[in-house]
Amino acid sequence: MSGRPESERSDWTDLDLLTRDEAYGRLQEEIGVTARRLAELGADDHAERELLDTRLRALREAAEDLNVR
Repeated sequence: MSGRPESERSDWTDLDLLTRDEAYGRLQEEIGVTARRLAELGADDHAERELLDTRLRALREAAEDLNVR
């Protein structure tokens, strides 16, 4: 525990925050990676395809939410 009063302690959590643009960029990168993985799957990889489809939809929705606001 620090000997400093709460008001004088550094707030490191502020340094961990992404800007909306940074978050959007990271989501776009992950969308690209996931889409490539999905394209590489064989016809027999139904379970993996379903998981990646779900992930891709979620990533795209999150990116759209960041881009709209």
